[in-house]
Amino acid sequence: MNKQNDMKWDIRTICFIGVMAALVYVVTMVRIPFLGSKVHFANAFCLLSGMLLGPVPGGLAAGIGSAFYDVYPGSYDLANVLITFVSKFAMAWVCAQLMPRREDTRLNLHRTVIASAIGAVTYVFLYMLKTYVYQRIVYGFPLDAVGVTMWSKFIPSLINALFAVIVAPILYHALKPALRAIGVRR
Repeated sequence: MNKQNDMKWDIRTICFIGVMAALVYVVTMVRIPFLGSKVHFANAFCLLSGMLLGPVPGGLAAGIGSAFYDVYPGSYDLANVLITFVSKFAMAWVCAQLMPRREDTRLNLHRTVIASAIGAVTYVFLYMLKTYVYQRIVYGFPLDAVGVTMWSKFIPSLINALFAVIVAPILYHALKPALRAIGVRR
């Protein structure tokens, strides 16, 4: 494991992965229907997981919490659960890779916003790719119908991404001092 990018896997890290996964799961339940899709707050917590825990532990927290949400009601198949896990993991992983290192004690709000934005764009891209593949290839819908579906999902995805890019850095900078003091932050 790269010690510069990830914190040690001690009991606090494992517990914090579980806590962040639970938070991602819970905030995913709060959904507001919008243009044929749903606006939710999970992406902000997925990014926050990456920011606080680092690439792999943060990715696991984001992926596990989101995948459990898909599994719980039983409405998704295994392929969708795995796609959700991978896309949310990638979102947190990308964000964490771009975060300032632990040794850097400056505020770096601009770096956290940039890391959040690139992580959020990563997820939007993967979600749109999944939508296209399912609509066009799996279900065989005509291209114009696929375009309408993708557009109706793209707008809420951008709203989710924008919300996440605003909220995640604020929460990160609010929580960072306390978590660093107890040795949980990367």
